[in-house]
Amino acid sequence: MNRNKIFSPLFTDMYELTMMLAYSENNLAANATFSLYIRGSAWLKRGFFVAAGLEDALYGLEGMRFSQADMEYLQSLNLFPKEFIRSLSGFRFTGDVWAMPEGTICFADEPLMEVTAPIAEAQLVETFLINTLGFQTNVATKALRCIHAAKGRPIADFSLRRTQGLDAGMQVARSAYISGFTGTSNVLAGKKYGIPVSGTMAHSFVLAVGNDLEAFRAYSRSFPDNSIFLIDTRDVIEGARSAVKIALEMAANGHLLKGVRIDSGEMVEVSKNVRHILNEAGLHQVQIIATSGFDEFEIEKTLAGEAAIDAFGVGTKLGVSADTPYLDMVYKLARYDGRDVKKNSPGKITLAGEKQVFRKTDRTGGYVADTLGTRNEMIDEAEPLLIKVMEKGLSIQAPPTLHDIRKRIQSGFSNLDDGYKSLINPDKYPIRLSRRLSEIQ
Repeated sequence: MNRNKIFSPLFTDMYELTMMLAYSENNLAANATFSLYIRGSAWLKRGFFVAAGLEDALYGLEGMRFSQADMEYLQSLNLFPKEFIRSLSGFRFTGDVWAMPEGTICFADEPLMEVTAPIAEAQLVETFLINTLGFQTNVATKALRCIHAAKGRPIADFSLRRTQGLDAGMQVARSAYISGFTGTSNVLAGKKYGIPVSGTMAHSFVLAVGNDLEAFRAYSRSFPDNSIFLIDTRDVIEGARSAVKIALEMAANGHLLKGVRIDSGEMVEVSKNVRHILNEAGLHQVQIIATSGFDEFEIEKTLAGEAAIDAFGVGTKLGVSADTPYLDMVYKLARYDGRDVKKNSPGKITLAGEKQVFRKTDRTGGYVADTLGTRNEMIDEAEPLLIKVMEKGLSIQAPPTLHDIRKRIQSGFSNLDDGYKSLINPDKYPIRLSRRLSEIQ
C-alpha cells in the first residue's frame, strides 16, 4: 500500500458505519481499546503463526479519508443524516496502536495488535484490520510451513494466477518471501517489493514449437544462460532425454542448462529417473524443479520417499492457503471509558483489559511459554512483544525491510521446538494469564 495514497474508509462492513452514527447520537465518544487476535478452536491445525501485514495496516490507518464521492454514495443510501455525513469530511484516524512486529512467531488467543482510539474511530477500522492482518498472517504461516517441510530446498511462489484478485496476488508474494521463499513469478511484486522473480516455460510453448527437442533449442537460443526446460508435455522420460541433448549443445557453446521442471506425475520415481538420465550425461549441476500441486503436506510426503528434487514451485495451495483458507481472527472491545469490559458469550468469551504479551525463553533463546498480562505491568525475565507502532494516528517508526523481517522469522522459528512445528497434530504452546490480568476478568 502506498503511504501517500488516500484509503477509503468505505472498505468496511456496513454495521461499522451504523454504529459510528449511533455512537455519535448517544454521546459515546470516549477512548476504547480493541484486541485483535486469532481465536483458537479444535479445527485449527496450526501450532504457530507468523504475524504479517502490519505495514499495510499502518499505511491504511494513516491514509483513511472520506472522499466527496464516498460521502455522496452514503447520502444515496438514505440511511444517514446529512449532518453525520458532513462530519465525515474531517475524519482522520487519531488513535494509538500496539502490535507485534511483522515476522514475530505468535500463537492463537494472544493479541497481535491492540488499538486505542475514540470508539467510533476504533470501531470503523475493525474490518480493514482483520482483512489485512488475517490474510497475510495466514499466507505467511502457510509459507513457513512449506519452508520447514522442504528442509532447506529453495521454493518459489507460483500462485499468482490462482490467487483471488490483484491485491491478494501481491500480498501472497510478499508474505511468502518474508517467510523464506526465494522468489516469485509475480513480476509486479518483484518491481514493488524487490523480490527476485523467476519463471520457466509453459506447455503451450512446447506445443507451439512442435516437439520437446526443437522447443528446448529455441528457448535456449533466447535464454542461453537462464534456461529451465519443462520436460513433461508428452512423456517426461523422453523430455529429459531431449533436455540432455540440448544441454550438451549448450555446453559446447559455453552455456549451462540451469534446470528441468516436472509438472505432473508421481514425483518420487519420476524425479529419480530424471536424475539418473541427467547424471548419466554428466549433468550433475542441472537442477530438478517440481511444481505440481505442492504444499507443505505434499512436499513432506515427496521428500519422505527420497525424491530427487532440488527445488519446488508452490502455487494454488499457497495462494489460497488451501487446507486452512481463513483464520478466525477477531477484534474485540477490551476497555471503554476507563472500564475493563469483556464478552461472556458461550464459546466466545473474551479477555478484559489492555494487554501485553510476555515471552519467556531459556538460556539458548528457545521459547518456553507466553504470558498475557496487562499493558503496564512488567514480568521478570520475559520480553514484551507488543510494541507501540502508532501514536495519534501516525506511525512512529520506519517499516523494517523485507530482509529484516525474513531474519526475524528465521530467528524466531529456530527458537521454536519441533513439536509445535509438526504439520499434523502439533503440540499446543503454553499461554497463561498473569495474576494481574486474571484479577480483572
